[in-house]
Amino acid sequence: GRTALAAVAVGLALGLAAAAATQWSRWSEASRLVTPHPAPPAVPPGSTGPLASPTYFWGTYRPHVYFGMKTRSPRAVVTGLMWLRHGGSLRHTCERGDGLSRYGWLMHDGENFGVQEIRDEGLVLRTEFVKQPGGDHGGDWSWRVTARTEGKGPAPLLSLFFYVATDGQGTLRPLLENGTRLAAVEGTAQELGDFTVTFLPPTGEGGEGPKYARPAYPPAFCPPFSWPCVSISLPASAPVLSLHLPDPPFSLTPVPLSLLLHPPIFPFSLTTSPVSPPSLSPLCIPPVALTPPSPVPLQLQLPGRGGAGAAPSHRALARHAAAFERRFEDTFGLGARGVPLAQRRFAQAALSELLGGIGFFHGRSLLRSEHQEEPVPGAEAALLTAVPSRSCFPRGFLWDEGFHLLLLGRWAPALARDILAHWLDLMNADGWIPREQILGDEARARVPLEFVVQHSETANPPTLLLALERLLPDAPLPYLRRLFPRLRAWFSWLNRTQAGPEPLTFRWRGRDTDAERFLNPKTLASGLDDYPRASHPSAQERHLDLRCWMALGARVLAALAERLGEPPVPYHDMALALSDNDLLDRLHWAQELGAFADFGNHSVALRREVREAPRPRFVGALGYVSLFPLLLQLLRADSPRLPTLLETMRGEGQLWTPFGLRSLARDSPWYLRHNTEHDPPYWRGSVWVNINFLALRALRGYARAAGPHRERAAELYRELRHNLITNVFQQYEATGYLWEHYRDSDGAGQGCHPFAGWSALVVLAMAEDY
Repeated sequence: GRTALAAVAVGLALGLAAAAATQWSRWSEASRLVTPHPAPPAVPPGSTGPLASPTYFWGTYRPHVYFGMKTRSPRAVVTGLMWLRHGGSLRHTCERGDGLSRYGWLMHDGENFGVQEIRDEGLVLRTEFVKQPGGDHGGDWSWRVTARTEGKGPAPLLSLFFYVATDGQGTLRPLLENGTRLAAVEGTAQELGDFTVTFLPPTGEGGEGPKYARPAYPPAFCPPFSWPCVSISLPASAPVLSLHLPDPPFSLTPVPLSLLLHPPIFPFSLTTSPVSPPSLSPLCIPPVALTPPSPVPLQLQLPGRGGAGAAPSHRALARHAAAFERRFEDTFGLGARGVPLAQRRFAQAALSELLGGIGFFHGRSLLRSEHQEEPVPGAEAALLTAVPSRSCFPRGFLWDEGFHLLLLGRWAPALARDILAHWLDLMNADGWIPREQILGDEARARVPLEFVVQHSETANPPTLLLALERLLPDAPLPYLRRLFPRLRAWFSWLNRTQAGPEPLTFRWRGRDTDAERFLNPKTLASGLDDYPRASHPSAQERHLDLRCWMALGARVLAALAERLGEPPVPYHDMALALSDNDLLDRLHWAQELGAFADFGNHSVALRREVREAPRPRFVGALGYVSLFPLLLQLLRADSPRLPTLLETMRGEGQLWTPFGLRSLARDSPWYLRHNTEHDPPYWRGSVWVNINFLALRALRGYARAAGPHRERAAELYRELRHNLITNVFQQYEATGYLWEHYRDSDGAGQGCHPFAGWSALVVLAMAEDY
């Protein structure tokens, strides 16, 4: 009896110990998930403030709105523009549903000035800003918004709303002129101290006074005034924003608005009754009613400065524009190459839209590990980053950002280094960087719920290392020393968590597992989303593109270690092993496909057709993944596989089109096939600029390397470059936008627009700067 009782006690103790160990393991994992990496920050504390970095303290860091500025600080002063045409819809955030025929930055230097054009149903708005350096807070700035109309008929009544908000951590006080017009708003913010936003009267086209402007209706005020006003009430449940306007020209018309200053979405309504404002958040919106053409100026003056002067003058803007054009030519040399003026203007706009799409975000990501059911908020973080698209993706994406930095690094290397450091500071204790950064309420309000939570097993291509390779020769050593521990941890995390079934193989984690639901389960981690992989996800998969990315990463880290005097041998040896062409052949060459391929548990039958049992085999999908050993230049210049890949690229029944390389061969069974009824093809035939850029970069490299295939590579390079540049430019001229991807049949822009993320790489292709 005692022996049995003792056995039960021991068993119970062991069970409790095992349960405790499991619980401890889960707690430890959860703790590491939200714990920042212990290495010193890549962005030194205090280095981004107005004194340390005055050039980049103020900026158009709100890419999701048509026009707005903010400080690069967690508790920012925020400014923005809204407009309303009588009988139309209110415009504020960049929405594809607005149907604007064109909008985007024509010139933007990323620092001191910008000129944007917005075309909205015959209305043309031109937004301009100029920063004046000096003082202790990043300088003053001035805006001007000019409205004009196109076409015949009477000019519509236009109402512009300029707002300033202090994020709940300051005060705003209105200043009246003659007791009727809101002339300025004085404010106090934690970081800025006292500041003044001045609203100058509208003028005619020549600046001769408000000849064309109707008298503005009574302005909106902050408390304690009792006027028609904008008010925000924030009860515990549903925040409500109401805009109360006086009598005609406005009627009682409900207008929806996503103001996004205090998400979730505010119901927005127009009423005609003056009201006494309730308890308000610090936000002021002075309306201006006018008939185009009429410029409306606005300026911000910071403490410790003299007068900021008038709104940006034509002379000041002309000086900045001339300086921008000189710098653009010095950087990219398109004029010296004989590029026509229209294409040079297009290239300037592509670069400017990328620069104007840089945003500053602050907040916490929602994170989940594979052993947790509920997501948890991550550590508080800040991110300076370019965004892929102001309308669709106004937030940071890890694999996009490496491509963005290739172009930003040529225009403003210091800015590119700063952005790269911000990304590395998002790393947690394990070395993981979430692939999608959704920091703060404004960012989260623009993201479908299914994409908000970031999963800790999910990686993304380490394209930041692609950008670092370009930045490495001229980067200061102290900067590189700050980056190195984090880069080492990130690469180690990738090597550990994405390891494949055999040595020197790799497998993307986080694939969709429901093989019956999808035509082919997606692989979001790869960045190529619905590109066909093994039909039945399993631990036996070997993913070719990830192997090539790891080879690139090892090569860059070896070069970085050498530059810093650190031991390069582990990275150098890994780079050599992953570049071994014989091993690459054994693991990834599919003889029956005549190309490199993934390997996994795969059935060649498509879902909803006659089933075939899956078995381990190469995946017969000819497309971008097949080209990765060439794209990242792992193949030797004398490789016997190189001519086969070159002909595969050039095959018009496979990847070649007059507009660039399509993502999936035209004779593939997955070509242009929906993944589900409501899931259209994405990486299944369209032409994508980022992969075409890698192809151009590689072809030029092989054309310059000694080997038997250099002439063929040079020929394909010239043809592909011409096709890609011509189509992207022609689509911009026809539609007013850069696009996310382009249709392989006729080159038409598809997906999101404007998409001046990696599609802006066309500028480097035009400059032949790889």
